[in-house]
Amino acid sequence: MKILITGITGFVGSHLAEYILSLKEKHKVFGLCRWRSSRDSLDRVYNKVILKEADLMDLSALIRHCKDVRPDVIFHLAAQSYVLTSFNAPIQTLSTNIIGTANLLEAVRITGIDPIIHICSSSEVYGQVEKKDIPIKEDCPLRPASPYAVSKVGEDMIAFQYWLSYGIKTIRTRMFTHTGPRRGDVFAMSFFAKQIAAGELGLAAPVVRVGNLKSIRTFCDVRDAVRAYWVMVHKCKPGEVYNIGGNRTMTIKEALDALLSFSTKKFKIVVDPKLIRPSDVTLQIPCTDKFKKLTGWKPEIAFEKTLKDILDYWRLELKRSPWKAITVVR
Repeated sequence: MKILITGITGFVGSHLAEYILSLKEKHKVFGLCRWRSSRDSLDRVYNKVILKEADLMDLSALIRHCKDVRPDVIFHLAAQSYVLTSFNAPIQTLSTNIIGTANLLEAVRITGIDPIIHICSSSEVYGQVEKKDIPIKEDCPLRPASPYAVSKVGEDMIAFQYWLSYGIKTIRTRMFTHTGPRRGDVFAMSFFAKQIAAGELGLAAPVVRVGNLKSIRTFCDVRDAVRAYWVMVHKCKPGEVYNIGGNRTMTIKEALDALLSFSTKKFKIVVDPKLIRPSDVTLQIPCTDKFKKLTGWKPEIAFEKTLKDILDYWRLELKRSPWKAITVVR
């Protein structure tokens, strides 16, 4: 089977490529990436995947690669995925996530290929839900609270429209909070782990800058997430949308405390106003019954292992490249 992963050099894309290749089922894995994207996350599989350079905004390149690869499955993971950044770059976020997805679907339509297409939406589309809506089901009203969330609503809906209008086999997922090693340092747990590792190594003061610690999240390990995506394209129905998420629900503060327990060094916690979003989503607890009943999938990796793996990842990264301890002010 020929598989095309957009955003293969990213956090989820690289883990998905590793998982598919680990199955040893002789699948041919292609990846779309921009010429300037770092390949570091593909270290373990770089010689086992075939990379195709393209930008989601370049329809002609997408058409060319669809004709060349003719994939059986497309995992569409490429996106501007940072919520806080979307407030600073709303137009770029909307363009990449909505128009970029439309370009990919148009390339599929124009070339006449017939793959199953996984469209990676987000739990952020639900926004700030009311307590009566907990746990969040797929039919919960969409109340996007950031430009990123708006862009994911658009991506979600354009995928549904292409199924209705053209029969293009899109399957949408709304993944709740997921994390793990190689997560970008603009995401909370990875950002905290990087600061802890830097403090342990003497590369920074023993301080952890934080934003809103009261938000409630349900966490999933990225390695469980990509396993869910793989079973999804085999068992789920085109045109449908599915919530996917972990089974550990806690506040960000509780997650940070758990992460700090893996370090023997004492850290000062400092709330940084720059890390507070103009509007925030503070209550995210999913109902994943629809997906679980259809696929039999369930999370397997303990949250404590996820946290330790993130911290160990940053410890190793900062030993290799101490300059990465520098944090860009957002």
